[in-house]
Amino acid sequence: MKPVKVGILGLGTVGGGTVNVLKRNAQEISRRTGREIIITRASARDLTRKRICDTQGITLSTDSNEVINDPEIEIILELIGGTGLAKELVLKAIANGKHIVTANKALIALHGNEIFSAAKKANVMVCYEAAVAGGIPIIKAIREGLSGNQINWLAGIINGTGNFILTEMRDKGRDFDDVLAEAQALGYAEADPTFDVEGIDAGHKLMILASIAFGIPLQFENVFTEGITKITREDVEYAGELGYRIKHLGIARKTAKGIELRVHPTLIPERRLIANVDGVMNAILVQADAVGPTLYYGAGAGAEATASAVVADVVDVVRALSLNSESRVPALGFQESEIIDSTILTHEDIETAYYLRLTVEDKPGALADITNILAKQNISIEAIIQKKPLHGETNLPVIMLTQRTIEKEMNTAISAIEQLSSVTGQVTRIRLETLG
Repeated sequence: MKPVKVGILGLGTVGGGTVNVLKRNAQEISRRTGREIIITRASARDLTRKRICDTQGITLSTDSNEVINDPEIEIILELIGGTGLAKELVLKAIANGKHIVTANKALIALHGNEIFSAAKKANVMVCYEAAVAGGIPIIKAIREGLSGNQINWLAGIINGTGNFILTEMRDKGRDFDDVLAEAQALGYAEADPTFDVEGIDAGHKLMILASIAFGIPLQFENVFTEGITKITREDVEYAGELGYRIKHLGIARKTAKGIELRVHPTLIPERRLIANVDGVMNAILVQADAVGPTLYYGAGAGAEATASAVVADVVDVVRALSLNSESRVPALGFQESEIIDSTILTHEDIETAYYLRLTVEDKPGALADITNILAKQNISIEAIIQKKPLHGETNLPVIMLTQRTIEKEMNTAISAIEQLSSVTGQVTRIRLETLG
């Protein structure tokens, strides 16, 4: 059979890694697909830039339209990132009858519904394994490997930058700002790290995972995101003393009231495998009714780790080239007519346990006032620890662990506690999940 010709938009880190993997493993890949796969065209903003890949045999251009308008190219790899130009080019390529492989989580999370609909009408595929957790095949695992299950919940460390920062804070007792500066110097964090440290990047990925887990439309605007910028080394230390570790988790859970979609710092028991995922590594824990819990671990970024997922999608497309859209795996794993717009809970309606840290005057009755406020909101205390004053202060750090409660009840309690004359400053609140 004649070779399948591929065009690449973007020859940066992921694009270059993809070229390397496709060329190096060409023979092995053709053994799996029955056809040779050849990259014939690629676009990049700067053709003079030094590449990590060998571009011999590839026609290069600064004009992406030359790639998507080539009638011989059957598959377009969108590896430029962003949601403006990327969306425009992807929709043009689909209109031209091209299959799409993308590593762009923001594009899928924000515009996936529109893109998938256009692809179905054009009878082409849109694959996006590399959009979540780099080289970990989590999309395929949930969409296909667990297709006989009902997914109850999933929780993931899906941003390597945040995980690196929290790991360094725990292992070396460092402050957030100090570790962030190192992450930027190492290239783990951008000059503007907002997407990573405020949970936006993880929120994009969580939305994609939730859609394929529960069969709901993509709706990033309904994902609650909270960053790690307020986590202190004291919080990390106290959590460790209590047998927990702090991780920046994305959590999607199906409940009787609706679906939870949330990204935030989370205390999890240190005995859990996912609590021991450190550095820039990613991991996703999925709880399903038939198989039970399964954990997926690996590199969440990097040239060839991400290229591994991109190339796997190319292989899937080549295998399915002769199939019509009804015979292919649906983009979100469910038939289009079965994507259900379920109720998404607001963050005030979620139910979880909490770690609370507050600074209290060392006087009789101070703790009783706090516990009375919690009791009025039906919040039960699991544990309470009174620490020695910090840095020569007279006020005492107090740490509480609560049982599970509704967030709006905790909001009311915290507001009342902060009004007490015996409490100094704001209450630090970190959500807690046992992931049992």
